Amino acid sequence: MEKIQVNVGGASAFVSASGIEALVPDGKAALAKLTDGTGLGNDFLGWVKLPTETSDELLDDINATAARLCELCDVVVAIGIGGSYLGAKAVIEALSNSFAPYIPSTPKVLFAGQNIGEDYLYELKEYLRDKKFGIIVISKSGTTTEPAIAFRVLREQLEAQMGREEANKRIVAVTDEHRGALRTLANTEGYKTYVIADNVGGRFSVLTPVGLLPIAVAGFDIKALVEGARQMEKATLSGTDSSAMTYAIYRNALYRSEKKIEILVNYNPKLHFFGEWWKQLYGESEGKDHKGIYPAAVDNTTDLHSMGQWIQEGERIIFETVISVAKADNELRIPFEESNLDGLNYIAGKRVDEVNKMAELGTRIAHIDGGVPNMQVLMPAITEQSLGQLIYFFEAACGISGYILDVNPFNQPGVEAYKRNMFALLEKPGYEEETAAIKAKI
Repeated sequence: MEKIQVNVGGASAFVSASGIEALVPDGKAALAKLTDGTGLGNDFLGWVKLPTETSDELLDDINATAARLCELCDVVVAIGIGGSYLGAKAVIEALSNSFAPYIPSTPKVLFAGQNIGEDYLYELKEYLRDKKFGIIVISKSGTTTEPAIAFRVLREQLEAQMGREEANKRIVAVTDEHRGALRTLANTEGYKTYVIADNVGGRFSVLTPVGLLPIAVAGFDIKALVEGARQMEKATLSGTDSSAMTYAIYRNALYRSEKKIEILVNYNPKLHFFGEWWKQLYGESEGKDHKGIYPAAVDNTTDLHSMGQWIQEGERIIFETVISVAKADNELRIPFEESNLDGLNYIAGKRVDEVNKMAELGTRIAHIDGGVPNMQVLMPAITEQSLGQLIYFFEAACGISGYILDVNPFNQPGVEAYKRNMFALLEKPGYEEETAAIKAKI
């Protein structure tokens, strides 16, 4: 099979061989913790064998639900925040045409509940006013503030436009199996539902119905996506492919050598939101106990004209992981011009992708020469199968890396701090003491 590959040659000069060797036992122990469930956060390891445990029956059911929404809707709004939207957004954007983003005959998939922007939500309501739309609402509890606000607002509009009975046919809830506000509402109203398993955290949930249903609605092959993840799962857990462990070991060796920031770099604009998904995956997993590599992302060559100067000559606390795509989907060659006013005739006849790849290689060499370690993740093409492999690769490497760092990669206690303050400031019932305390501070 064609699969993703990892090249650490551009980082090896920045870490000692002995430093890498010293981390190999830690990497192997971390992988063992994932496979046998003995590490911190082991109640959230449902993602580890999720691809092989995902049945064809479930995928067929998701595809059937997607087909029904396609028949009923021109637009489907996926409501969720964090891992409940980033994975689906990343895959859909990667596979879509940049200027006609959705496949003809499939609904446009939009996203809400990922912010509390009043203008954003108002403009979305206005856009949907004359549309046949549906909703995929994604929340374990149904009470997370951002998606709960969006769902309340859009559900009211959908019921006003379609009537309650018809609206209920166009709402799908992805939520807890037994409990929570959204589960209660879904049972009462008769929504079609899918389950978010208790042992799968949000940032690891893209290969569950959380991500698979919006991706299927957008017209993409979720079976190929899951198959790619299955291939990487089997290779990683069996030890026949050590790329995830190698990546985790090198990034921790670089971190110990005072490289505190990792920049995920792409040279294909379709991968912008993959960088956003990756940032959440690693930021929430590793940023604990005053430890952790800070995850950033850039889109090159675009950001070479903005961030490129800092990366080349700024403080040497960074390293890069470059996602390279071996094969473009389309072929476009640069034309010859007699006047040659722009001086481009020296590359006339070359494919645009060839120029892009030389920009990538030239930048990697320049950054290494400038003191920036580089690792490369090479994917054969941007396809469902390759994206499935890439998703599982980064998830497995994240778990391994977190255990090497000696944190719990699967909780996010710091996320609750802002929520407590927000609830207190909004005078939510039950937060009276917090309200008084925080008002005293301001």
